[in-house]
Amino acid sequence: MKTLRLIFLAAGIFFSAGTHAANPQVTMRTNLGDMVFELFPDKAPKTVANFLQYVNDGHYKGTLFHRTINKFMIQGGGFTPDYQYKPTHEPISNEADNGLRNERGTLAMARSYDPNSATAQFFINLDDNKYLNFHRPLPDYYGYCVFGKVVKGMDIVKKIGAAPTAAGGPFDADVPIQPVIIEEVALVTEISTDNSRIAESVEPVKPHKKTPKSKKEKTHG
Repeated sequence: MKTLRLIFLAAGIFFSAGTHAANPQVTMRTNLGDMVFELFPDKAPKTVANFLQYVNDGHYKGTLFHRTINKFMIQGGGFTPDYQYKPTHEPISNEADNGLRNERGTLAMARSYDPNSATAQFFINLDDNKYLNFHRPLPDYYGYCVFGKVVKGMDIVKKIGAAPTAAGGPFDADVPIQPVIIEEVALVTEISTDNSRIAESVEPVKPHKKTPKSKKEKTHG
């Protein structure tokens, strides 16, 4: 708990008394453009603290979006441009049962079949992926924890998702042919007070057989 408090305190110092934003925001700079995420520590405190720890550590700098599937999701945060796996902290417990849904533009944690196996890798939903939501506390139905959303740069997310893919490194498919590199992730020091939800809506997609997974993780579903 001490670690969580310190991380949230560190996030809080970036917000002045004049701002109306209650939640921390981070900016992610990539070689294709920038994105800003709002995080939800009230809904997923352990997950947000974990993500901010990796941000503070500089873990994401120079990592890839190594798996992108158009109209499904884009995944990153685990590999260097030469496909070296980056060491991580211990896995965290799954907070998918928090009322948040894997809707278009939301930020969630990738994991293996074990519900409590998420470390550093994350994904951004490109559509409403209902089958990734929590349903019941069993491995096949536990779901993927949503802990934030895109508040700026959804056009960049879509651009990354639409990039041509092929095999690459240890992966047999879904790797962007032109590397998409995360250049920096940092807490936002000056943020907009407009935290309105993404205006554009989409129809839910049919269940996709692929799920967000990280190194040596098996796909289920």
